Amino acid sequence: MASTDTAAKGAESDDLAGLEAGLDALDTVQSHRTPVSEVLLKKVLPPLVAVALVVAVWQFLVWAEVTDEGSLPAPSAVWDSVSDLWLQGTLLEVVWTSVSRGLLGFLLALAIGTPLGLLVARVKFVRAAIGPILSGLQSLPSVAWVPPAVIWLGLNNQMMYAVILLGAVPSIANGLVSGVDQVPPLFLRAGRTLGATGLKGTWHIVMPAALPGYVAGLKQGWAFSWRSLMAAEIIASSPDLGLGLGQLLENGRNNSDMPGVFLAILLILTVGIAIDLLLFSPLERAVLRGRGLLVKS
Repeated sequence: MASTDTAAKGAESDDLAGLEAGLDALDTVQSHRTPVSEVLLKKVLPPLVAVALVVAVWQFLVWAEVTDEGSLPAPSAVWDSVSDLWLQGTLLEVVWTSVSRGLLGFLLALAIGTPLGLLVARVKFVRAAIGPILSGLQSLPSVAWVPPAVIWLGLNNQMMYAVILLGAVPSIANGLVSGVDQVPPLFLRAGRTLGATGLKGTWHIVMPAALPGYVAGLKQGWAFSWRSLMAAEIIASSPDLGLGLGQLLENGRNNSDMPGVFLAILLILTVGIAIDLLLFSPLERAVLRGRGLLVKS
């Protein structure tokens, strides 16, 4: 009987040891550097193939003459427009004019939207007072702010930044509010037990726990910043503002220059994708990796 009990205890001990090992394996994030060839195959090649297919379909439509060249220029005509701007030395200047405005406006929106979002999320009276207003502002088209901004501030960079702020701040604030709302109450109670209250609790408990929602709000805030800026540049034109991508698009329309119009659209799209890939995608991966939700980089 004693030997039977000993064997049973031994089997139970082995089972517990196996269970602990399995849980340890689940908790351990196996991270390793992805080979360059795998990165090229999985992340670089698919977008290149997609772009090649779009260009091929575009060229086929031109060859098929589904419409006249004034409405649908050939890819080669758009490439000629790129070459002309490059040879004139204005291509990078045009891109940088808009990118610098967009990034500076986004940083200003970040500085305003973050404390505003925390205030709305943590103070019930403030949420009841301005929470619906923030949601309404987020749904308001950014282009609606351009006429009043021009009247209030004139045709200058301050007007551009005002339009960006009015478009981006609600998105950033609402994203943070959504992230804070998803923080488990247990985290807050544990933080208070450990003495993390007030600003200390916000910094060490609330913000880290709300980070996924906050990052989503930042991505949406950048999208609204970029769209607001393009609307402002298209509508408000002045020699003092310089030539940005939105004004380049409007100049193409005024001159009935469809290759120039397509070029401006492609540049606006390229900048938006590049900012997302270079800034927000790495930030999002870092947040997911820190929570053990992303094994491979």
